[in-house]
Amino acid sequence: MRDNRIVELAKNLIHYSVELKEGERLLIETVGFELPLTKELIKEAYNTGAKPFVTSKNNELMRLIFSGASKEHVQELAKYEIARMKDMDAYIGIRCSLNSNEMSGLTGEKLHNYSMEYQKPLHSEIRVPFTKWVVLRYPNESMAQSANMSTEAFEDFYFKVCNLDYSKMSKAMDPLTDLMYKTDKVKIVARDTDLTFSIKGLPAIKCDGKLNIPDGEVFSAPAIDSMNGHITYNTPSVHDGYRYENIHFKVKDGKIVEASSNNNERINEALDTDTGSRFFGEFSIGCNPYISEPMLDTLFDEKIYGSIHLTPGNAYDECDNGNRSATHWDIVLIQRPEYGGGEIWFDDKLISRDGVFIPDELKGLNPENLR
Repeated sequence: MRDNRIVELAKNLIHYSVELKEGERLLIETVGFELPLTKELIKEAYNTGAKPFVTSKNNELMRLIFSGASKEHVQELAKYEIARMKDMDAYIGIRCSLNSNEMSGLTGEKLHNYSMEYQKPLHSEIRVPFTKWVVLRYPNESMAQSANMSTEAFEDFYFKVCNLDYSKMSKAMDPLTDLMYKTDKVKIVARDTDLTFSIKGLPAIKCDGKLNIPDGEVFSAPAIDSMNGHITYNTPSVHDGYRYENIHFKVKDGKIVEASSNNNERINEALDTDTGSRFFGEFSIGCNPYISEPMLDTLFDEKIYGSIHLTPGNAYDECDNGNRSATHWDIVLIQRPEYGGGEIWFDDKLISRDGVFIPDELKGLNPENLR
């Protein structure tokens, strides 16, 4: 029996997120074992007159391959993936791994090769700028466990989040987007956090279900050398398969000059991937009304309402502050009272306090108005 929630999600992904057209090529890539959504995507692609292609990967096998591969081998692995990606008009990536930490076995040179010679040329340089794409997770027992929920309860939560009315959210984002376009100085205040930077002259982009599902953020980027102060992130974050906690950065003239966490050596190694890894490529405000708690999944955590994230690493082409890196690490700071509170200021005007938008024109983004 077909699950109507999955059918609805597949249609939203095909027609709203990637706007698939007749004759276009769609690559559906699954990481982990997932069938129900992929089957519905194939059916809906054919209904549209498009041509679906499917590839399935497994992170345990990927870890073994890249842990033994030379740099030249990694380049060859990327070469064939790149050739296929260049032929695609659209891409839907479904992540359904049972172990989100599987890739943590890659360290040092092997991790560097994976990031620089495989991920960067395939995704950052080809898929992101040249295809219509959307990436999402698919619910499984591992995700439910991370969210401290039963599998059934998590599935209900997942489809509520992923099938919300993103067109309504998109309209509510317009006033915030307009305000960010006009803003120069941003100030972020929270527990063990006092940070200032400029977003002057940089665009503001609303994320309204086109690139990620779930979605719900408006992002810009700090002028590359403008950030000063310090920030303590109050959510854990998995990066390259490793769980980081209590991340603290001291920033001077845009550069992370001091970094600490539950593993000081490893976090500094990650930030030394390349020069751009110690500068920031994104500043974003989360506003998905159904996502309230971190669950160690960036696609969910970065959309938490009442949160911001400041991202070490590569800037997006749509909002390019000039920073280039193989790294793009979204780390979340929640500003709601139960997480220590906080404030966002634009040009000395209070925009948000304790996770609630203050100006009348922004109140449409508060959770009660989006649910």
